[in-house]
Amino acid sequence: MTKMMKVELQGFRTQTVVFCLGFASALVMTMATAAVAQRLPGTENGEWRYLGGDAGHTRSSPLNQINATNFADLEVAWIWKSDNFGPNLDYFSRSTPIYADGMLFTVATPRRQVVAIDPDTGETLWVFREPETVRYLRSPRRSYGKGVAYAEVNGRGVIYITTPAFFLWALDAKTGRPLEGWGSPVPLDDFSQNGVVDLVPLLLEGWGQWERWDEGPYDADYGVPRELGMVTASAPPIVVNGVVVVLVGHQASYGQTRIENIPGDIMGFDAETGEFLWKFHIIPRPGEFGHETWENDAWQWSGDMSSWAPASADPELGLVYIVTNASTVQSYAGHRPGHNLFGGTLLALDVQTGERRWHFQIHHSDQWNYDLPTPPMLMDLTVDGELIPAVIQNTKQGLVFAFNRETGEPIWPIEERPVIQTQVPGNYTAPTQPYPTLPEPVDPIITDGLTEEFVIDYTPELNAQAQILLSQYRIGGLYVPPLPFEHDNDFINNVGCIGGGNIIPHPPVADPSTGMMYVSHRRGCSASGFMEPTGGVDVDNPNYAVPGDGGATPNSTPTTGTTVVAWSPGSGGGLPTIDGLRLWKPMDNQLTAFQMNTGRRNWSVPVGETPERIRNHPLLAGVDVPNTGGVGWSIQMVMGDLLVQTRALSQGAAQYVPDAPLELHARDKRTGEILASVELPAPGQYGMMTYMHEGKHYIVVQIGSFRTNYPGALVAYALP
Repeated sequence: MTKMMKVELQGFRTQTVVFCLGFASALVMTMATAAVAQRLPGTENGEWRYLGGDAGHTRSSPLNQINATNFADLEVAWIWKSDNFGPNLDYFSRSTPIYADGMLFTVATPRRQVVAIDPDTGETLWVFREPETVRYLRSPRRSYGKGVAYAEVNGRGVIYITTPAFFLWALDAKTGRPLEGWGSPVPLDDFSQNGVVDLVPLLLEGWGQWERWDEGPYDADYGVPRELGMVTASAPPIVVNGVVVVLVGHQASYGQTRIENIPGDIMGFDAETGEFLWKFHIIPRPGEFGHETWENDAWQWSGDMSSWAPASADPELGLVYIVTNASTVQSYAGHRPGHNLFGGTLLALDVQTGERRWHFQIHHSDQWNYDLPTPPMLMDLTVDGELIPAVIQNTKQGLVFAFNRETGEPIWPIEERPVIQTQVPGNYTAPTQPYPTLPEPVDPIITDGLTEEFVIDYTPELNAQAQILLSQYRIGGLYVPPLPFEHDNDFINNVGCIGGGNIIPHPPVADPSTGMMYVSHRRGCSASGFMEPTGGVDVDNPNYAVPGDGGATPNSTPTTGTTVVAWSPGSGGGLPTIDGLRLWKPMDNQLTAFQMNTGRRNWSVPVGETPERIRNHPLLAGVDVPNTGGVGWSIQMVMGDLLVQTRALSQGAAQYVPDAPLELHARDKRTGEILASVELPAPGQYGMMTYMHEGKHYIVVQIGSFRTNYPGALVAYALP
């Protein structure tokens, strides 16, 4: 028996639905959940307006013209190469294009040139390049620009970009020209007098170290005086409700020995005029919330606190969500005791005022390079029958935190658990660290460390040898501090394990329509390196560059810092192997799906095949080794009913030797099963996106490898 019923859902059109009476209540619940749990803006009408697709950075799109039935028919529509735009010494690109108002926009090469691309042909339509400055040459993170921001202002599309030299530009989306009457003139000969804001003076304003500076006036060509620190940008700004929110980058903390730097304060600007609106002090000053977490007056000179990862936003709530890293010198915190707000923190700021609405510090006083690497992901969840506007934060450790994004209340309890304390003289470690009870960690090894359950046991002999070796170490969890190089413990070193890995280049994705989240991860255990006293001499070398960052910086000389970290990483550390076999059961490339409505794992599959060095190892002859996954990382996005996925190039390795063909896969997003595949011309990089242009559906994958002659390229696929 059936009956016609009208179901009215708040905020939605009345729908007439045919119900089978026996299943009516269940269907009403299912429909209500699907209807109310809506996507945040960004992917309407086939667009991809944000770096992560929508404002919630889920990297998902409802487009389904390309689906499981025709995916195998995809053909290469065009390939766009960035190496024609200047030297690209960093083959690993992190800039995912956006698609808005009928055009693609991205950045290219360490110059971070803004490029507009025809979405149908791949033709370059216009290019914007900032004039060269000394501060650009000194920028520590030129190669890691993640893209641009887009907004419509008075009916005109505008592209916003924060450059390595730390200027904010507003460009006409159709022409690439700086906006007339926007921003304020920069006193440099080659600069446009429109469409730009010099961010450095605004960042320096009110900062005590700059206020006391008496070595000369501000130099727009040079930027921050070298003796005070350095600043740059990695993530693009985000535009929310007419406000451009600018994020900040610095030299990586693991490369520092100086303990002073400029704080990475977050700033807001009027999207229409470029007028400065507000600044949020990332290191609280006297009288501000969290100031007491900076002991030893460290707030006066400690700095950094970058926002490396892109931001996300909820325009309806008027909130922008930002994650931060630790302050200067991540390996030692004796100079900055305390929990150090707002380091290692998920922040929710009022986009109109810059005021803190709520925050959660995900790790206290970071000394492990556990900076929060991926944007907060926003989607609505139904937990125990209650609809919750959620924000989900993944971590390098492999922990997953989930909050009500309006109030900051944890969706499931979070416990402060005791952790191993430092033995380095003068250092500081927080007595506890937060662990969520749900969602589950991406790898169960995270909870207790390298316990017997995870020790290699492919043969009894291997297990026995591994147990003997591990008995000489102290097994800890995530927050294992390094020891002094000379110590009198009855064990060699501390051992800790993580399950997420550096997920900057392989960000998680989510499906707002189902509440699913997909995470790429790998297992890693280590005995951290030892610490040694510095001797009190610090030469802060501006030529320092991380691998792949474009090499040494010209036109600058090493400068002696004014303050020096007492201890810095020395030599030694590391775990032994058994003839090259690790002491733990490897999990090198895993893709796991979580049902975030429950916080539980749904399925998990290895990506790629176990490397030959393991499969054909003499000690494993005749042993059926479980698939550990292959080299690289898994990168993916959600598109309709598919999880579109490939393997990414391993950062730091220009050579890529795959154990399987280079392919782009269509996976069933419910099971992970590969349904169809097409060939890729080069390994993937970082991400992908999708859009509908003039009725035709495209997928764009970031690819690149010197070996395949595609450094930093984009390949677009479409149906014949």
